[in-house]
Order: sequence, then C-alpha cells, then structure tokens
Amino acid sequence: MKQFLCGCVASHCATRHHLVASTRELLRCSYMPTFIPHPTRIESAGNKPKIIEEYIGRVNTSTAGVSVAHMRSPEGWEEPAQSPEFDEYTIVLRGTLRVQHKSGEMDVTAGQAVIANRGEWIRYSTPFAGGAEYIAVCLPAFSPDSVHREV
Repeated sequence: MKQFLCGCVASHCATRHHLVASTRELLRCSYMPTFIPHPTRIESAGNKPKIIEEYIGRVNTSTAGVSVAHMRSPEGWEEPAQSPEFDEYTIVLRGTLRVQHKSGEMDVTAGQAVIANRGEWIRYSTPFAGGAEYIAVCLPAFSPDSVHREV
C-alpha cells in the first residue's frame, strides 16, 4: 500500500492528494501576464498643464499596491507641496526635475533618480528650459486622498 506525504495509507487520502495536485496544476495554468494596451491620462495639479499617463494604478488597472506613471511637465511647472502616505521612486528620462524638501532642494537630471519617503514634505517643479519627462512609481499606489497636498 502506498504511503502519502501526510503519512496516511488510506485510499481516501489518494483521492485527496490527487485533487490537491490537480488543483495546483490548474492554478499554475490560470495565471498569466496582464497586458495593458494603453495608459489613462490623469488630471494634474500645478500651475501649468502636465501630462500624466498612468499605466498601472488605481485608475487604469484598479491596482492599489503600486502605481507607475509616465510624466511630462513643461518648463516653469510647479505643483503644491505634499506629504504623501506613499513612497515615490522617480527616474528622470529627459530634462531636470527639481525636488524641494525640508532641508533644501536638489535637481535630478536625465539618467538620475530620487526616492521620496512617505510622510516627507516634498515639492516637485521643472524650472528649466524644456521641462522634464520622468517615470514615477508609488508604493502603495498614488491616490488624491493619500497625497496630502498643501492648499
């Protein structure tokens, strides 16, 4: 008589083990990548129009755990300061993104990145010619209720 991993030798365990193995195989086959055909354009905050295209997040994919957005902001754009409930990871693709924080400011240029930690006072702007293009990743996902912008 065959002994199973649980130590049983009873025939009812054979059925149970077969069912578990079949279910595992079915679950493994039912997962597949999620194709995202296009982003959703999100309205921006700030003194000038900025293009925000959310690929992954609360709006485009109903994903609360993370958001990934492609941003393009014009020269002279600035947004209100914020103290968000999420960590924000930003990679600058083109131009310069100015990041103001409680201790001063830094200019992040193409090929560089910056991490803004949740709860930190931060303000983004693009004061230089040509503005900036960048990718922002927020953990958990960005939401208007969790960004806590100054009015």
